[in-house]
Amino acid sequence: MHDRSGVPPLPFEVDVYHLSVVLISIMSALWPPPVPPVSERWRAWPVARVFPVTVPGVSPSGARVTYVLAGVAPEAPCRVAFQAAAVRPGCRTALRATYADSTQTFVATVGIAVLDGPGPGGHAAGRPATVRPVAFPGGPAERFGDRQYFTGALVASGERYLVATAAGYADGRSYQPGDNLTPRLRDAARQLAAALHRALTR
Repeated sequence: MHDRSGVPPLPFEVDVYHLSVVLISIMSALWPPPVPPVSERWRAWPVARVFPVTVPGVSPSGARVTYVLAGVAPEAPCRVAFQAAAVRPGCRTALRATYADSTQTFVATVGIAVLDGPGPGGHAAGRPATVRPVAFPGGPAERFGDRQYFTGALVASGERYLVATAAGYADGRSYQPGDNLTPRLRDAARQLAAALHRALTR
């Protein structure tokens, strides 16, 4: 055999190469990668798909807003990321991110509990047990913590996830029982939880 290194490819070799690329492209379009089962999406999907950069929603005043991602926290044990009464035994791990509305008035931490079995849903007045807030410096969520969340919501179904939110104000004010905005803020928090739960399970 003769060493052909450094010798330009023959025309038919170039044609075969181009044909191979075209065939691979066609096959990828006809047979896309398999969609992971719902129960595995939390680790199979990229972070930006689990926690989108923006989520459309409605503010407590009823105005249409966009919730903008402030940051994503590292994966954590459920006992660290959630209050004890928020999830039952069988929670494998927890993912959390914090969003601020486009007016930078309200903030909400979203927690996704990955469960071994179907999780319960919940709704409670005032400050229900929920995900623990996560603050991110240098933005509207930098003063958001356990004292600053006013309300929350839990959304679950027959799938392997429970999505919880903890919502409050971006100005750092602390929760005071009886705040008349709490019910409307709770509705906004529930909408955000439902949107991310739906995106993860549909």
